[in-house]
Amino acid sequence: MAILVTGGLGYIGSHTVVELIENGYKVIIVDNYINSNSNILDQLFKITGVNPLFYKIDVTQKDKLEKVFVEQKIDEVIHFAGLKSIGESVEDPLRYYYNNVVSTMVISSLCIKYKVKKVVFSSSATVYGNQESPLKEETSLKKTTNPYGETKVMSERILTDVSYAHPEFSITLLRYFNPIGAHKSGLIGEKIKSSTNNLVPYISKVAKKEKSKVEIFGKDYNTIDGTGVRDYIHVVDLAKGHVKAVQSFKLGITTYNLGTGKGTSVLELIGAFEKVNNVSIPYEFVQRRLGDIEVSYADSSKAERELGWKTELSIKDMVKDAWNFEKKRRTY
Repeated sequence: MAILVTGGLGYIGSHTVVELIENGYKVIIVDNYINSNSNILDQLFKITGVNPLFYKIDVTQKDKLEKVFVEQKIDEVIHFAGLKSIGESVEDPLRYYYNNVVSTMVISSLCIKYKVKKVVFSSSATVYGNQESPLKEETSLKKTTNPYGETKVMSERILTDVSYAHPEFSITLLRYFNPIGAHKSGLIGEKIKSSTNNLVPYISKVAKKEKSKVEIFGKDYNTIDGTGVRDYIHVVDLAKGHVKAVQSFKLGITTYNLGTGKGTSVLELIGAFEKVNNVSIPYEFVQRRLGDIEVSYADSSKAERELGWKTELSIKDMVKDAWNFEKKRRTY
């Protein structure tokens, strides 16, 4: 069975490619290197012993992407390709709306044309906005707190309408929470931009003394220690969730949360990183960041019940593997 993975060299995409290959699937990757680079292909080969087919294509460019559908027999699609920074989306919303929404429209139209009837979409817990946790799939989607979240809501609506218009389609929406960590080999992990505000990459840069301290956005939230609380999930657990989704398609539209069901505060995560990796992480509090919410964690019981999926790796595993990757990182 051949699976097209858009954004397959990105952080979550690359880990999912590993799990797909190790479960016997043929993988075709489409990526434009915005959140990745060609070195990751070499790393994927080192881990799996397989060179997946690769096309350097921007998914918003329909004519170019269509060539992949013509040249390859595609059975299923996992659609990751998209811009993913909340802060950037607030600063440059039009870029995010165009890239993330248009790419979903292009994928949908080509799947319809070429009768690729099984699609998994990479969504996000940001679609829930600022609502009380634990968050369940049936929770109504209210206004999100940032343009990135809105692009995910819009994409979900597009795919939902596609499923209604084409009842022979099986479309799975995976709303995942906060992926961190890296592959145990240390060969693939989260690409760190120089301006990153993602917490664990930022912590890693401080641990390597590339940054002097971690900036914690807000200390007066109504939480255990005043810092924001998130449901952190190991990226490998998340990748395995995609394999389960590929194996468990149902006709129509189906939605699953992928998370641990437990919240961890910023200070708790920093403390775990220090203890597990025996490093010191200085930090300071700064003002709250626009678009952030107080507490977010999942109810993932539906995924466990229907997909047979649940997380296996702990916060300790997450910070250990993230630091292992960062110590080995060379060019990405």
